[in-house]
Amino acid sequence: MRKLSFLDSAFLLAESRETPMHVGSVNLFTLPSRADSSTFLHELSDQLKSGKNFQPIFGDKPRRGALGSMYWEPDKNLDINYHIRHSALPAPGRYRELFTLVSRLHATLLDRNRPLWEMHLIEGLKDRQFAVYSKYHHAAIDGVRSMHLTQSMYSTSARARMHDSPLSMAAMERYRESLERAAIPPSDAEIRNVADRLKAAYDSGVHLTGALKQFSSAWMGRGGALSLPWLDVPRSPINTHVDGARRFVAQSWPFERIRAVGKALDGTFNDAVLAMCAGALRAYLKRQQGLPSHSLKAMVPVSLRREGDIDSSNAVGAISADLGTNIKDPLKRFALIQSSTRAGKDMFKGMSAKESELFMQVTQLPGVLLIPLGLIGRFPPYNTVISNVPGPRKPMYWNGARLEGIYPASIVSEGVALNITLVSYGKNVDFGIIACRRTLPQVQRLIDDLEDALQELEDAAGLQRRKTKKRPRKK
Repeated sequence: MRKLSFLDSAFLLAESRETPMHVGSVNLFTLPSRADSSTFLHELSDQLKSGKNFQPIFGDKPRRGALGSMYWEPDKNLDINYHIRHSALPAPGRYRELFTLVSRLHATLLDRNRPLWEMHLIEGLKDRQFAVYSKYHHAAIDGVRSMHLTQSMYSTSARARMHDSPLSMAAMERYRESLERAAIPPSDAEIRNVADRLKAAYDSGVHLTGALKQFSSAWMGRGGALSLPWLDVPRSPINTHVDGARRFVAQSWPFERIRAVGKALDGTFNDAVLAMCAGALRAYLKRQQGLPSHSLKAMVPVSLRREGDIDSSNAVGAISADLGTNIKDPLKRFALIQSSTRAGKDMFKGMSAKESELFMQVTQLPGVLLIPLGLIGRFPPYNTVISNVPGPRKPMYWNGARLEGIYPASIVSEGVALNITLVSYGKNVDFGIIACRRTLPQVQRLIDDLEDALQELEDAAGLQRRKTKKRPRKK
């Protein structure tokens, strides 16, 4: 048995019918030429089920131990047919029908008596396309781990064919070996810095102490640009009680188009993504007459995963970003976002993954009191979640089927009814938006708001727009 970390266990303990704690994605494929959709998907299903020795995430189930500790243990009665399912969309097979199905699938809880995952092969889309919707409990996987899993299942060659289950340990070992072969040896400068790195590791307590001092100063009004959970977080139509129903929408934008905005404004790709989301949320809430006078704050996950670590369930911290939604000028809004995220990242500088996890536990302590009292909706730690997960930069294939997009579907929690997650894949950035269906019934309008916000930033930065072909959207 393997013991769950504090963070992994927290995702299990926080789960309820209204707040499922699984993450997922919709992977969109185009069939190989001359392949029959139903036959091809049946063959994929048979291959997935053919494994003898599955990776822990697919073969282990949760178990509660003594004193409330949680463990993973092998499921000796694994029913692989329960986890892998084959579905067909009703006519006319548009993205509308696909996202309606995904919205319903993402709203149901995973069975705690089984390994915490499902995979749905979905046929019936137009233009010789099919989709794979997968969901995994967040106790077992985070965004970066899911990208490692994706790359281990697929190939960069359209001619490559997998002869065993991509869910098997053999598939993961091949992927691990490929990463080791591709590893770049350390430079002379890096070798010379080994002693300094070791010293920093053994003297790491000073970094955690410094971060906690910054945290305390911010609560006392001396934090400068630093934004923190629960600090000056306004209430908005997003921050209410949620039920178990979900609404999923998705869209793609060219990576270079968004990066050009960040570069033109002397910022990063992440700064441009946050500014794009901030402008969209400002327009969306203004239309609902629900834009608060104080700026919205977003929780932005930050990966703490060590290079080469493909096994950890969760290795993630988070910063709180001020989105500047009370600022009309997109350039001033961008500058505020940039300053806020820089201050947040500076707090984690020098901290080890363990220290960062401890720091996260300290900063989330108010939630321990507010959640049981049912007050988290009145006092939200942040207004929304915006997460950016780096994906494969080369085109990927699954037994010859081209992977066209990776659209993430994440978590909606009590008091935070909206989650925006994006994956950079190939030349595109694939946005997946998940929302509480009751709270935000018109969340699909955020797609148009995101495009308008990007155009506003391009105009402000003096960039010439280029017409681009868009992919999945729900009208």
